[in-house]
Amino acid sequence: MKLAMIAVASTVITLSLSALAEDMPGMKMDGMEGMQMEQETKQAPVAKAEGTIKAIDTTKHTVTISHGAVPAVQWPPMTMAFSVKEDQLTGLMAGDRVSFSFRLDGGKAAIVSIKK
Repeated sequence: MKLAMIAVASTVITLSLSALAEDMPGMKMDGMEGMQMEQETKQAPVAKAEGTIKAIDTTKHTVTISHGAVPAVQWPPMTMAFSVKEDQLTGLMAGDRVSFSFRLDGGKAAIVSIKK
């Protein structure tokens, strides 16, 4: 008799837990329009620097800049390629002295803004 009661109790508990785990398709969402249901994505901070354009590669969407030290990201002076949107390069050419800001994203540096 005890075994039968344990089996019934186990079945009831198991069914209750699985019912709790299901979606709630009948739940009304009225009045919840203002709630944000998405996770916030944090962007890396923007660093600023100055340098000289050494090369522009429109096929790879990169600009190579020889820049000074960038304390915000603990970089020494160096020459490196930054990813860039094509429209950001309008009016720029190799040899131009520029001030620019960039963001590190997954180990890659992307130009946020650039100007002579």
